[in-house]
Amino acid sequence: MDIRIDAMDRKILGALQRDAGQSLDEIAKEVGSSKTPVWNRIRKMREAGVIGQQTVILDAEKLGLEACFFVLIRTSEHEAEWQERFLKALRERPEVMEAHRLAGEIDYILKVRVANARAYDAFYQALISEVKIYNVTALLSMEEIKSTTMLPL
Repeated sequence: MDIRIDAMDRKILGALQRDAGQSLDEIAKEVGSSKTPVWNRIRKMREAGVIGQQTVILDAEKLGLEACFFVLIRTSEHEAEWQERFLKALRERPEVMEAHRLAGEIDYILKVRVANARAYDAFYQALISEVKIYNVTALLSMEEIKSTTMLPL
């Protein structure tokens, strides 16, 4: 479904990004409209896939996941079978918060959230037992300076 996003849609999306848990009345008031047109726009954007899964953002450190590693992966394998096994392994590991395939010398970068270095090592050992990897470099994040899920509208 093709959808055009106008200024009102962007206001609604901005309000939802800031707090998807607010009521329809609150969103309508914030964007200067009434409930029914706002609801119709939200419904259309959901149907078009502009708005995806709604969730909550949890505090990783308060849940004991204090270590964030960025894992740089180089591989000498580029066959479809290897890639399928690798992607399956990543999808099955809840520690992997993000995974990106890159252009350049590094093939993949992962954002991995774990309790500590020992937990990272367990993740690493499990990953390399499942899939052959040429080189892995893990970078420990010392401080999270900015993290957001909000897109610039």
